[in-house]
Amino acid sequence: MNNAAPKKNNLIGLIKLIRPKQWVKNIFLFAPLVFSKEFLHLHSVYHVIFAAFLFCIAASAVYIVNDLNDMERDRAHPEKRKKRPLASGELTVQSAIILLGFLYAALIAAWFITPHVIYVIAVYIILNLLYSFKLKNEPVIEIFIVAFGFVLRVYAGAVALNVPVSNWMFVTTLSLSLYLASIKRRQELIQNGSQSRGVLSHYSVTLINRFAEMSATTAIIFYSLYVMTVQSKLIITIPFVMFGLFRYWFIVETLKGGESPTDVVIYDKQILLTVLLWAGFCIWALIPQG
Repeated sequence: MNNAAPKKNNLIGLIKLIRPKQWVKNIFLFAPLVFSKEFLHLHSVYHVIFAAFLFCIAASAVYIVNDLNDMERDRAHPEKRKKRPLASGELTVQSAIILLGFLYAALIAAWFITPHVIYVIAVYIILNLLYSFKLKNEPVIEIFIVAFGFVLRVYAGAVALNVPVSNWMFVTTLSLSLYLASIKRRQELIQNGSQSRGVLSHYSVTLINRFAEMSATTAIIFYSLYVMTVQSKLIITIPFVMFGLFRYWFIVETLKGGESPTDVVIYDKQILLTVLLWAGFCIWALIPQG
């Protein structure tokens, strides 16, 4: 019988700490690249990829701070005490702090390359610090903070390209993000109860359902209005948006998923195919003829 303690400071533990699977959220940075038609220029693609890389570093730094702050609380959670490397003892606090220092140093160095993107990332980090230490216990506000993180990603992509963020893109991204954040809270409340996250005691499933339905509806409306008034060639993409939202709600209601939007996008084949088809048709429709 093996009673040995888990090996600390191993590579797997460090990978868990920075949560690379969550980096898929940074796909939002590529939205301005598509809708500004800058995807036709190789240097523009490079700038957005680099900005997305920096956001991956920033997001990992945010996760480390969050895990350090929630370590004791995570140890009392039935799932997180096994999955979170600090809570499980797989990593030491010292190793997490050292890694956090390296990530911050990388972002500071990147300021000399692309300062405007770093300004956006700084806002993202400050907002998440406020969330981790104070605002995550404020109902409704905490949902908007989570959603605004996606809006900042879109804005960072636009800044990297030096193009403006349209009002349509802003409000559509915000609506979609509020939908995903609301669903995440709904599933946490149903599956783990309010003990898993203090703010959940302020919510009910009925209330969060209303949040999610309102956000999904506005996302479809705003995206459709954008297409019909600005980019009529994208009319073919509206069914993909609607199907994606319908499929996501099916996963939530019937398959009991949705607590992690990242897992849904990665592991549900229909959602993944829908996203790829939507992106492909967007690029095809926006390529200049001739």
